[in-house]
Amino acid sequence: MQYIDNIIFFIALVAGFGLFFKSLKEIYRNIQLGKESHRSDQKAKRWETMAKVALGQSKMGKRPVAAFFHVIVYVGFVIINIELLEIIVDGIFGTHRFLAGILGDSLYAAFTATLEVLAFLVVIAVVVFFIRRNFYGVKRLTMKELFGWPKHDANWILVIEFALMMAFFKMNAADWVLQQRGVFTEHGSFPISSNLLGPIFENFSDNILIITERGAWWFHFIGILFFMNYLYYSKHLHIILAFPNTWFANLKPKGQFNNLDSVTAEIKLMMDPNADPYAAQPEADPNAVPEKFGANDIFDLSQVQLLNAYSCTECGRCTAVCPANLTGKKLSPRKIMMDTRDRLEEVGKNINKNGKFVEDGKKLLDDHIQREELWACTTCNACVETCPILIDPLAIIIEMRRFLVMEQSAAPQELNQMMTNIENNAAPWQYNQADRLNWAKE
Repeated sequence: MQYIDNIIFFIALVAGFGLFFKSLKEIYRNIQLGKESHRSDQKAKRWETMAKVALGQSKMGKRPVAAFFHVIVYVGFVIINIELLEIIVDGIFGTHRFLAGILGDSLYAAFTATLEVLAFLVVIAVVVFFIRRNFYGVKRLTMKELFGWPKHDANWILVIEFALMMAFFKMNAADWVLQQRGVFTEHGSFPISSNLLGPIFENFSDNILIITERGAWWFHFIGILFFMNYLYYSKHLHIILAFPNTWFANLKPKGQFNNLDSVTAEIKLMMDPNADPYAAQPEADPNAVPEKFGANDIFDLSQVQLLNAYSCTECGRCTAVCPANLTGKKLSPRKIMMDTRDRLEEVGKNINKNGKFVEDGKKLLDDHIQREELWACTTCNACVETCPILIDPLAIIIEMRRFLVMEQSAAPQELNQMMTNIENNAAPWQYNQADRLNWAKE
């Protein structure tokens, strides 16, 4: 009977991590639906970028206040969860504060004190974020694409983090009082919980304190497992995916677009004076599906672009600096990424239900992203520059524009006129080349 708690703990641990890895497997499968991306060059540069941006949070510094509190939450949450190792060992083997025997009393006291201070700072940051998001009226946090689940999701994460930290303090305070009474061996230093909750818990009996400590310990453990599996449904998936996302980031200069191989080959053929335009082409596979220009669904996007969609933090910094959005246009780069993820999850559910993708009559274009949004983009790269984890909404916009122009010939009249002028006059303006300098003579 004494091992029942250990068995229950082990079952919960296996179930929690099992569900977590199942979710990661589904995410990986969904990302693989995109076209293969060849981003394995400049490995040293990529590792450096990941270390600076994902681990070092280098791009958060442009907004110092938000960056300060975000770093607190980031560092605090990561370090605090080092304690998860201790919880796992204690839960499986029935020990109590396992790391104390490994680190020694002095080092363990410094470790637990650091955890307490960080946890307290996390609580402050979470409260500030909650007030800022719900009562301060930051425009990018109150836009219509956040109505419903996105807003609830952000608040739920803050509530969960707050609850986990309070359970942490409750566990430590009860433990500290029991240590003072000689019920538990003295291990650790608890400067926050001993002063915050210690005076209250001193009035409780030993049995009540033991129940309180064990209850908070179990709540903290189950809460971590819940949070870990909740990430699959949350924008906070970037906690994990920010690292591969920054590693696979586009290292080319901003504004340098990718070329279509088929178009490039055609241009080279046209410009080759030795090429025979009447030469017979290699026989094509009759069963092969012709390559599509651009993208109208997630299957036409690259794997990196789909990874971008899953990694989006929905912070809205991209939308806040978008000149099209600032002038009242319909475009919101954040919504582009959210819509892409929505469609990707829609396709994922389709595959889960049917074993493979069954045509559902929906596309990313028109059903999720409207044409007006695509043509509102000025391709200024402001959204790409400001993203804290190097997401590239512009790449998706460009691919969908390519589809509209090259597959559907559905470019706006103004753009068609400009392209006609370039073809005929070698310039966007409707002037003969010989007349373009007449203004200088006036």
